[in-house]
Amino acid sequence: MIPLDLSVNRRPRRLLVDPGMPLLWALRDHLSLFGTKYGCGIGACGSCTVHLDGKAVRACTIPVSDAVGHEVTTIEGLSRDGGHPCQRAWLDEDVAQCGFCQPGMIMEAAALLQATPRPSDELIDQTFAAHVCRCGTYTRLRAAVHRAAADARSR
Repeated sequence: MIPLDLSVNRRPRRLLVDPGMPLLWALRDHLSLFGTKYGCGIGACGSCTVHLDGKAVRACTIPVSDAVGHEVTTIEGLSRDGGHPCQRAWLDEDVAQCGFCQPGMIMEAAALLQATPRPSDELIDQTFAAHVCRCGTYTRLRAAVHRAAADARSR
């Protein structure tokens, strides 16, 4: 174990961990950021999606050492008050059923809208094709992405 200096949710954090530990476990077990969920452990479901320098990544597949020198943003750091356009749109469109996968979905949506402020239905579907929602809320998810995009443009 070695000390690793990270920036998580715009705060400097020092962790004494194995550098090969998945970022997911560093966030959950060492920083108590439980919004990032463990789903599959192989990057296939998207539940652990966080931002690394604004890009959506699967925290279960990234060694914590790879996050050194980069900004990590979790669902807890997306906004201070839940006011991010994606968070509001998820509530307005009633996307979540069980809710387990939703933090990863919201993080994916936020990265998508940062890169593409007016995504097509096809792009939304492609972006979320590798996310697994057992409740099947994909239709409401698409509506929420469009709502968040419109909200972000109106600000």
